[in-house]
Amino acid sequence: MANLIIDIGNTALKAAWADGMTLGKTFRYQGEKMLDFILSLTSRTRPDTMVLSSVRHFSQQGISVLRAECERLIVISDDMLSQYGLPSCITPDRAASIIAARYLFKGRGCTIFDFGTTLTIDFIGADGNFGGGCISPGCRTRFKALHRYSRSLPLLDIPESHSGAGTDVASSISSGVISGIIFEIEGHICRHGDNVNVFTGGDAIYFAKQMKNSIFVVCNLVLMGLALIAVEYDRKD
Repeated sequence: MANLIIDIGNTALKAAWADGMTLGKTFRYQGEKMLDFILSLTSRTRPDTMVLSSVRHFSQQGISVLRAECERLIVISDDMLSQYGLPSCITPDRAASIIAARYLFKGRGCTIFDFGTTLTIDFIGADGNFGGGCISPGCRTRFKALHRYSRSLPLLDIPESHSGAGTDVASSISSGVISGIIFEIEGHICRHGDNVNVFTGGDAIYFAKQMKNSIFVVCNLVLMGLALIAVEYDRKD
């Protein structure tokens, strides 16, 4: 597989080798030595094209190092977003999700829910135009905020199951966080009733199981979008 696709998010790095739009094994790294981790991948196979999407600052020195590790390095930038009809205010990972959704559901309006450190919701018209989006705290971020800003409340994680109102402090916290996100999702689905609903991100499957609506879960939507960018740049050469 010729291309190396890399997405650096708020919490972790995800990477995959890609042959066109076909993704191979995906890798996940959570730590500070991200450049070293990328170099560990390129030391085994030299990519034809490397695509880098990052919500974190990536130094010019690091970019220069990566450029020497491949035939072509593509760093998602504001200028590139404008080529896809997307505003510079959205992050590269959101842009990649939108690009992938346009490809997968061409001719249909889409609502993209990305469940990560933040919950991002983006709207695409049937014509492919970007219709704006929303950003709110992600599921674990909400649990952490309750614990941090209210000293009496414990730090919890996502419960295995969700059954409505809580009967003690812990179950009430879980109910409040999970129900709040579900109501938020359902509100947007109701408002954009004709759209295809696409869930992605680390908690996508969990929340898809809570929904009564028809949902498409595409766990690697961001990586698919970055792979598509690589394919399109290959065609230009």
